[in-house]
Amino acid sequence: MNEILSAARDERDKPAEAPPRPVRRQLPSFLVIGVLSTLFYLALYVLLRPVTSPQTANLVAMAVSAVANTAANRRFTFGITGPDGAVRHQLQGAVAFLIGLGLSSGALALLDAVVPHASRAVEVAGLVVANGLATVARFVLLKLWVFRKY
Repeated sequence: MNEILSAARDERDKPAEAPPRPVRRQLPSFLVIGVLSTLFYLALYVLLRPVTSPQTANLVAMAVSAVANTAANRRFTFGITGPDGAVRHQLQGAVAFLIGLGLSSGALALLDAVVPHASRAVEVAGLVVANGLATVARFVLLKLWVFRKY
């Protein structure tokens, strides 16, 4: 009998799961976070670029900004608070990071092949285009896979 009462109490004490947020409510937050993340990424890239190669600066800037982006989207876009699932969400977000890294690394490699010794402004412009494509892929992955029930 105590087990039944305990199980009922445990079930009652669980927080109610919020219904999923509609996409129209998620997009504004996602876009603001995306713009801020892109600015953060580009600032890191520009700061690192004088001391390292374009690919290394891209990798470091992308990795740091991706972790911050996933955490911010988890909290503000999808409304998830608390530590439950945070590590899993970051690991799943790493897939989106790899897609973005592939697009930005590919853009830098293509730029180097087409315009060797391109100016920093041209590099940044190419990265902005690649980041735009990565943003679309990121939202789709976050919405349909990482945070599908939110």
